[in-house]
Amino acid sequence: MRYLAFATDYDGTLAHHGTVDRDTIEALRRLKSSGRKLILVTGRQMPDLARVFPELPLFDLVVGENGALIYQPERRESRRLADPPPSSFVDELRRRGVEPLAVGQVVVATEQPNEHVVIDVIREGGLELQVIFNKGSVMVLPSSVNKATGLRAALEELALSPHNVVGVGDAENDHAFLSLCECGVAVANALDSLKQHADHVTDGRASDGVRELIEALIANDLRDLARPCGITQ
Repeated sequence: MRYLAFATDYDGTLAHHGTVDRDTIEALRRLKSSGRKLILVTGRQMPDLARVFPELPLFDLVVGENGALIYQPERRESRRLADPPPSSFVDELRRRGVEPLAVGQVVVATEQPNEHVVIDVIREGGLELQVIFNKGSVMVLPSSVNKATGLRAALEELALSPHNVVGVGDAENDHAFLSLCECGVAVANALDSLKQHADHVTDGRASDGVRELIEALIANDLRDLARPCGITQ
């Protein structure tokens, strides 16, 4: 078996309007029964994710907050992969009236067009922080953190290589982790910029595309893809 792990984004990929349908959950169960590891890679904070997706324990690991932490669903334990921004940064955003404002274990999140205020506060404070966009969302993280660094840490925990991973996503913040995977797949509803760099684009949108990919994995380890992915090293 070539692909030993399946890494998927949540919103717009696995989930439609924030929820995962029953057919997709059953497909995930079949994939897990095939012996593969399941990794969820998301920008969401863990309490919010657990609230909307009670089947979270299907996944072996979750890379949360856009790569800033790893969560073990069965044990309900999380491990931060970076330090959070200073509290003074959050205080200043609140003082300037930035709303909505969500503060996770590491990530600080808001929405467009608040990025202008966020960037000003970062610059004025001389902070080593980056701003990551995700279809209207604005996430602030340490400069070294993204979905790829989080996925790499998760794979190390599972003793797996990126060469044994197929990943799927839909948005600009998914590009980093799909580039890390041996086979990076975009669902049909993905941004054009992501499709252009993907190894494969599904026929189905969002969860339909995820199920399509899962069935191809179970059937023959993606050997029948029209555009084969790179050769495992």
